[in-house]
This record gives sequence, C-alpha cells and structure tokens, in this order.
Amino acid sequence: MRFLTRSLSGLFLLSVTLGLLVYAGSLIASAIESRMAQEPFLPKARERAFTVNVVRAAPETISPILTAYGTVQSQRTLDIRASASGPIVSLAPEFREGGVVRAGQELLRIDPQQAQSALDRAGADLADAEAEVRDAARGVVIARDSLRASEDQAALRGKALTRQTQLVERSIGSSAAVEEAELSAALARQSVLSFRNALAQAEARIDYAATALDRARIARDTAQRGLSDTVIKAGFDGTLSGVTLVQGRLLSVNEMLAQLVDPDALEVAFRISTQQYSRMLDASGRLMPLAVEVSPENADAALTAQGRISRDSAAVGTGQTGRLILATLEQARGLKPGDFVTVEIVEEPIADVIRLPATSVDATMQVLVLGEGDRLEALGVTLERRQGDDVLVRAEGLAGRDVVAQRTPLLGAGILVRANRPGQAGEAAGGAPPEDPLVELSPEQRARLVAFVQANASMPAEAKTRILGQLEQPKVPAAMVARLESRMGG
Repeated sequence: MRFLTRSLSGLFLLSVTLGLLVYAGSLIASAIESRMAQEPFLPKARERAFTVNVVRAAPETISPILTAYGTVQSQRTLDIRASASGPIVSLAPEFREGGVVRAGQELLRIDPQQAQSALDRAGADLADAEAEVRDAARGVVIARDSLRASEDQAALRGKALTRQTQLVERSIGSSAAVEEAELSAALARQSVLSFRNALAQAEARIDYAATALDRARIARDTAQRGLSDTVIKAGFDGTLSGVTLVQGRLLSVNEMLAQLVDPDALEVAFRISTQQYSRMLDASGRLMPLAVEVSPENADAALTAQGRISRDSAAVGTGQTGRLILATLEQARGLKPGDFVTVEIVEEPIADVIRLPATSVDATMQVLVLGEGDRLEALGVTLERRQGDDVLVRAEGLAGRDVVAQRTPLLGAGILVRANRPGQAGEAAGGAPPEDPLVELSPEQRARLVAFVQANASMPAEAKTRILGQLEQPKVPAAMVARLESRMGG
C-alpha cells in the first residue's frame, strides 16, 4: 500500500509539473505573439535648430571706397647734367644726397680756363670785325668822293670838247685839237666807270664786314654761354638725389650728376581696371576730380595724405591693362617719391544700397533671410560694390529683413534656426547684457558631468580643458550645465 501511495503521489506531481510547463509555454507563446503583433516603437526625432548670427538689412546712401595701389612721384624732377667738360673746382656744401637747395643757388663750378680763353678769342675776333666795318664805311665815303671828282672832271672834258667843236665850225680851231679833246673826254668817262666800280666794291665790303661782325658776335655769345655752362645752378627749390660727385673729379659733357626733386609737388600714380575707370567718368565722359587718401603700407596716420584726381594716362602701355590715374597730393608730409602706397578713392554716393558682410552672399549672389517660423529663405541680390569684408547690394524686398551674416554648408532654404541678433536683450534696452546665472552641483552630478566631458572624443581639447576648469569651481554657469545635460540625454 505504501508503494502504491508513493507512486500515485509521484504521478500526481509529474502531471502537475507538466501542466504548469504547458501553461507557462502557452503564456510565453502568447506574449511572443502579442509582442510580434505590436508596431515597433520609434522615438520621435526632434528637429535640430541651428544658431545663426543675423543682421538687419537697412538701405542707406553710401560713398563706396575704391582701394588701389600706386607709387608716389614728383611733378617736377630735373636731371642735373654737366654742360661742359673739365675738373670741378668748386662744390656747394648742399650738393650731397638729400641736400636742400634753393632756386638759383650755385651748386658746382667747372674749371673755366678753356671757356674763358675761347671767350677772349671771340672778343678779339669781334673787335677785328668791328674795325673792318668802320674801315669799310670810310672806304665807301672815299669812293663816293672820288666818283664825284671823276664826274666833275668828265664834265669839264665834255665842255672842252664842245668848245673845240664850235671853234672848228667857225674855222678857227684845228681837227687835231678836237680829236685830242674827244680823247680826253673818253678817258674821263672811263675814269667815272672805274670809280663807280670802286664804289660798288666798297659798298659790298660793308655787307661782308657786317656779316663778319654778326658771326663774330654769335661766336662771342657762344663762348659766353660756354663760360656760363661752367657754373651749374639750381632751377627751383628742391632736394638732391642720386649724388655721386666729389670735388676735383673730371667731368665729361652731358654726364649725369644728380637729380633735383621738388618735395612739395608730389603726386601718386596708380592703375585701376577699365570697369573701375568707367565709374569715375561724369556724364560728358570726363574724369571726375574725386578725393583720394594716400598712406604707406603699415604706416600710422601721421603719414596719410589727401589729394584729388587730376588726370589719366593718354594711352595704355604695351602689355598693360586698365588705366593709369594720377592724383595731386596736398601737404604730403613724410611721403617721398618712390613710396609704394595704398590709395583709397572716394566714389560718388550710391543711394538705396544695403551693407552686408561678404560672408552672407554665396557664389550665386543669394542671401539667406529669416522667414516665418524662424525658417530660412533664399533671396537673390545684385552686387554693387565690394568694400573690404563687406559688400553693397540691392534686392527687392530685402529692406528690413534679417540676413544670415555667416553662411555655412549646413544652412539652406527651409532650415530651422535660432537668430542671434547683435545688441539683443539687455543691450537693446539700453542696459548691460544679463549675466549667466551660477548654480551649485551635487557631488554625484559634478562627477557625472566630468566623466561625460572626459569621455567625449569629439570635443576639442581646448574646449574640454576650459569646461573641466569651470566644473572644478564651486559654482558653474547654469547654461553650460543645461547644455551638457541635454547632450547626455538627462
């Protein structure tokens, strides 16, 4: 009986166990079916909003600044050359590099002995020519007197011939006497012709003497200029440059001695493109006298000079493009000819243009503006000028809109953004911007944040060091804590 009871008890327990196993299997199968029948749970993605800097587009009238580069040069530059040859016997103390000289000041003197000798010979020749002129004048007077005497003698011989002829007609005289009278009259007429020829030669001698006198005077003046050329004087007030001369040096004719530069008559020559040149012309096609500001590269404001455009080049040089513009400088203190300078030209004012950062415009001449719901919209603009890091643009419907100041590849039309406006919050109200509040952290929260920052491999090393330093402080910025916890998902 005991065996049967134990057998029945074991059979009962086995059946209960099998029943429980079957029940458990049915529960598991039911749970699996229910799980498979359910739709997968996907967490709702939150749209990312980018923070962008925006500027307000405000139309205004702006005078564009055109920047060019040029060279300072003097309007009056004189090459000092030797007009005569010979050794230098006198040299002014100011005749040196950078020496300041005055107009008419004697700079140097060349040995004048040869020039003086030539002048003396020319003076002697002139005296001979003047004496020849006086002698020729006296010869003309004598020739005229001799001619009058021979004419009187010929008249007397003619009267004698007439008288002998009348005597022969009265049968008083002889034929021999008549013939002798005729011969005397012919000799007298021949003598008149001879003296006339002598008078003509004397008058021609006067002409020759006058021509010789003119030649002698020209030679004398040439010799005088040669003597004057031995003294070199300054043509105007200026500064000497390129001086390579010492006293006693032997000079040759037309040798370059120095350059005389007028430091008060400076101008700047710079080259611009043809398109930029077209904006400087008035309605009649003439170059406008626009104001310019000139300053050397990396110089302070003390060397800045003002001026105005005066003219442009007559032709484009071979192998060059654009236009060469020249501007006259006023009170160019500190500037020297040859300085490489930056030239800023103030153009005519342009109305209704908007100044924006150059980073706000892309290659297709479009900007991103803030639309409804803080979403970006693309708007096309017309570029008027580039002004350093800014641009001057025009666009319909752009006035008063908020424009993204810095475009990135992540930004485009339809992107949700958070606008960061300059002068916002406290500054807009006329006060100081609100400070970021500080909060105290519990040891667990501080350790959790430190561990997150240290484990973040995408964070730059500089930012990681700065954040860890702030987390070590008793109080930390609340905005930083909120930003870290949002990244942690807490």
